Amino acid sequence: MFFHASRDLSYRTPFGAQPADSAVTIRFDADKDSREVTLCYTYGLYGFSYHEEPMRRIDDNGVKLPKLAKDTIRYETGLMLPHEPGLVFYWFRFIRDVLTETEDEEGNIVSDKITETCYYVMEGDTEDASGKVYHEPPRVGADEDKYPYAWQITVYDKDFKTPDHMKGAMIYQIFPDRFARDGGFTVDRMMNASPREERVYHEDWYEDVDIKGKPSTGYLACDFFGGSLKGIKEHLDYIKSLGIDIIYLNPIFEARSSHRYDTADYLNVDPMLGGNKAWQEFREACDSKGIKLILDGVFSHTGADSKYFNKFDRYEGTGAFKAYEKGVQSPYRSWYNFYKNEDGYTVYDSWWGFPDLPNVDENDLSYRRFIFGEGGVVDTWMGRGASGLRLDVSDELPDSFIRQMRDTIKARTAGEGMLVGEVWEDASNKCSYGSYRDFMLGRTHDSVMGYTFRTAMLEFLQGWVSAKVFNARMEGYRERYPAESYYCIMNLLSSHDVPRIYTMMSKPADTGDKEEQQKICVPDDEASKCADLCKLGYAIQIGYIGAPCVYYGDEVLMDGYKDPFNRRTYPWDRLSREGEEHLLYCRKLSALRTQNRVLKTGFYRTLFTNEDVIAFERYLDNESRDIFGNFILPSQGARRIVLIVNRGLKSIYFSLDESETEMNCTKIDTPSVSLSSEYIIKGVPFSKMQVGVAPMSALFVIYQ
Repeated sequence: MFFHASRDLSYRTPFGAQPADSAVTIRFDADKDSREVTLCYTYGLYGFSYHEEPMRRIDDNGVKLPKLAKDTIRYETGLMLPHEPGLVFYWFRFIRDVLTETEDEEGNIVSDKITETCYYVMEGDTEDASGKVYHEPPRVGADEDKYPYAWQITVYDKDFKTPDHMKGAMIYQIFPDRFARDGGFTVDRMMNASPREERVYHEDWYEDVDIKGKPSTGYLACDFFGGSLKGIKEHLDYIKSLGIDIIYLNPIFEARSSHRYDTADYLNVDPMLGGNKAWQEFREACDSKGIKLILDGVFSHTGADSKYFNKFDRYEGTGAFKAYEKGVQSPYRSWYNFYKNEDGYTVYDSWWGFPDLPNVDENDLSYRRFIFGEGGVVDTWMGRGASGLRLDVSDELPDSFIRQMRDTIKARTAGEGMLVGEVWEDASNKCSYGSYRDFMLGRTHDSVMGYTFRTAMLEFLQGWVSAKVFNARMEGYRERYPAESYYCIMNLLSSHDVPRIYTMMSKPADTGDKEEQQKICVPDDEASKCADLCKLGYAIQIGYIGAPCVYYGDEVLMDGYKDPFNRRTYPWDRLSREGEEHLLYCRKLSALRTQNRVLKTGFYRTLFTNEDVIAFERYLDNESRDIFGNFILPSQGARRIVLIVNRGLKSIYFSLDESETEMNCTKIDTPSVSLSSEYIIKGVPFSKMQVGVAPMSALFVIYQ
């Protein structure tokens, strides 16, 4: 018997990511006939140092140990974690004798004993992060195929602290052009705000998005509906009814396109959205509602049509493009990399080859002064009341740039500003450009967008993986992310870059043709099922660790496949019956999170999983403190909440038995008490109860 499980405190303590200079105890069970049991580990970030440490055999020594399997010996060692933040990967090596049988030339069976070196490595998708015996060691190099797997300890800066207002916050993401027109909207005002010949203007709010562009230009994502900051301001009561603490705005800086990821002027709000005056009024209105604002910052590239590059001469002054072509000076010339191709034409580095998005050199000190210096981008927008930035394509920015970004935001906001990164993969061990990245170590991002949450949720809700596998994957992220960051992660189900969750529940066939994508929607006969699955997704968002992020319109089941169809206008006057019901459901559940602090910063524990069901609890400790040591008052809600999610097609029943220290959740065949038809059972006054969860439903049980 060989065994180690990193999520079992009998084998690794303490749990999860750890601060630099702290200590971790690691234990390993090995067969009594194995020898030379060794802990193998490597640590670093941009480069790694490999080491081996013999493990010592441990006996009871007066301390009661868990009963070991027959013929098993427990080994132990302690590691003092590195002084520098980074990653520690580890596995186990041992030697054993193996009896082999071969057949000789006469057909006789010949027995022989050989000595082999074996490795105990982590196995994927196990709920306790246990392992298996393998014939070779893990591969952990940044450019290597990461198999077999090693266990990971994330070692973060001991002073890492994220803003308390972000932990467990409710976030609402808005694509500004498509959320709401304001009461003073006119088509003429929209067309005259910042005219460009390639733009397409929609008179009808309910027209579909453009996919062709003008005949002279083709598709450029330059169609506009006239949504504005004032339009959002006029709907703040609606947004607040969803329990929202933070609004995350897709880019609002002046740009040519409607998505505005082609920045033209970092220091000014796009006139189409109302300009800087509209920002000031909008921010003041948000302040009065207790809503903070996160802005989308695009710093890996600008627009070709910008005051910095100025390829089309639409801005005053000499931009970098003409400076290179004519050999004249421009304050922006050093930001970009130009060269002549074999035909003598001017070309330049651009984002993913799109000529409208020229790359900038983030290491250029002139560019850094513009972003981080006095009167620069960060200084300006933090001074105007933004509460933080979301970094577009974080993994395409140098770590040093992101560190300077975070330091500048913190200095400008007395530590309260937030920096969130767009990272689609596991940010704790993200590799790009030949290196592990400094993303979850307390020096760059406060947290990241929860695309890993979305991926795991889709696989579970669509039925591709069991609740056990879903839980294993989520526990892996919880183990690898520092709590300061994990409680701030923007857990999303949809965004401007991915299909909407409602559409995805119908499992649409993928296609690269925009005309075919435009037709993709939830069939009428699947609407009820897809709506029920979306409810399960929202319930987990509300109950789980992190900051639930709702993409505008998901609360009313907006349909839409890939960009640009996931960016349609909010259907203010055209809600479906399912959409109205889902809106009420979202309001009730968001109120539950708002009224119960335990759902924001409480401890977490999985109670039960099987194929279709996951049950977990959020709780306070015996002194009514949360995971960060904060005392939670009775007026701040329940001390324990259990969520049971049933994806299956049959009802399931549980006995819930609460003690002073833990909650036990046991599956039973039939209930002995009547079941509530509600999906929230509040103020449970007794320590033991039986509950039933209907098919494709979620149930919150709230203990006072």
